[in-house]
Amino acid sequence: MLKNEQNMAIHMIIASAVLVLGFVVGIGLMEWAILLVVIGGVITFELVNTAIERVVDLVSEGYHPLAKIAKDVAATAVFVYSLIAVIVGIIIFYHPLLELLGFK
Repeated sequence: MLKNEQNMAIHMIIASAVLVLGFVVGIGLMEWAILLVVIGGVITFELVNTAIERVVDLVSEGYHPLAKIAKDVAATAVFVYSLIAVIVGIIIFYHPLLELLGFK
């Protein structure tokens, strides 16, 4: 997946950065649990999206409107969950980052 799927590589780079940031700011156990669930969710959604895209490509020759819908819906699911992950990250890191930067 990392070699063939650009979006998975992007998700993994961002996840790695978030994990490093978690160590730097010293988030608590509950925050770690939430981050791991959210990161796992994004990766899982991306895997399912890729599987759906490959199956649609396998069974549909050429363009078909239902194939497009299936791919678009799967991609949108990844996008929506990624937005939720960003919001969760902002909530978790907001105060620790302010403290780290000397604003509190």
